[in-house]
Amino acid sequence: MEYRSYVEGSPQISVIGFGAWQLGNNIDWRGMTEAEAVGLVHKAIDEGVNFFDTAPNYGLGNSETLLGKAIHQVKRETLIINTKFGHHSDGHTDYGYESIRESIEGSLKRLGTDYIDSVLLHNPPTDLLKADKCAHYEILEQLKKEGKILAYGASLDTKEDMVTFINYTNGQVIEAFFNILHQDVRFAFDLAKKKGIKIIAKIPLDSGWLSGKYHKDSTFEGIRSRWTREDIKTRAELVDQLKALPVKEQSLTQFALQYCLAYDEVATVIPGVISMNQLMMNIDALKYPMDQKTLQWLETFYEEKVVAQRLVW
Repeated sequence: MEYRSYVEGSPQISVIGFGAWQLGNNIDWRGMTEAEAVGLVHKAIDEGVNFFDTAPNYGLGNSETLLGKAIHQVKRETLIINTKFGHHSDGHTDYGYESIRESIEGSLKRLGTDYIDSVLLHNPPTDLLKADKCAHYEILEQLKKEGKILAYGASLDTKEDMVTFINYTNGQVIEAFFNILHQDVRFAFDLAKKKGIKIIAKIPLDSGWLSGKYHKDSTFEGIRSRWTREDIKTRAELVDQLKALPVKEQSLTQFALQYCLAYDEVATVIPGVISMNQLMMNIDALKYPMDQKTLQWLETFYEEKVVAQRLVW
């Protein structure tokens, strides 16, 4: 495993993290048993993964609960836990500052810990990205002083929102929508680096497209049914161009993860995990570091072939 720096007070962060949206989530994904979920977390820790990303609404609190059970006997100071605020464990959405403390207390209880390394505003409305416009950041600063959180930040999808958050708050972490097909946020990386903000790369496989398992005739249910037939056709054509690249013996998944890690500003990447095979494939991506020539090709590919497509999430 490789490690990079994270926030003050936390250990160094594993560059391959564990996206726990699927952990025990029978609502949005194929469900897994408690034993399977705990086993996945234990195997990840054994392989050197120490960063776990979750949220209150993942499985309506079940992700946090199962993660808490899995880490119960692990030295807490060796792990980094990231959770969120805004989408709550009962399924409702509420970004009101009055709900912050209650939400974080609920996460602490489900996780079975007395502190959380980082808490993020979970894809908040743009008007919450300026500290002078709301009381949220005063409360988060107070929670830092109390030792209940070590850092706070936001989970964001665009360069514009990143720049606003960086310029108007003292946040220390941004979880950014970043992958080969969604590179917009990288244009804010330099600014984040200057401010010492750590970046978590979310959705690195573009909701499964960069695993290589989908094609133009794929059909989708559940959360992925948001794509129209035209969306599917467009993505399939772009992915086919990536599949044609000479990427040695690595999988497209591993290629996509290494793209994110090719940027020093990225502290960790968080692919979702639903099986031991997926977990080990993610970790084995570290065997195939990306060279600068390939990285530059992918940047040009995005600018010349992808931007004009205006891909939806």
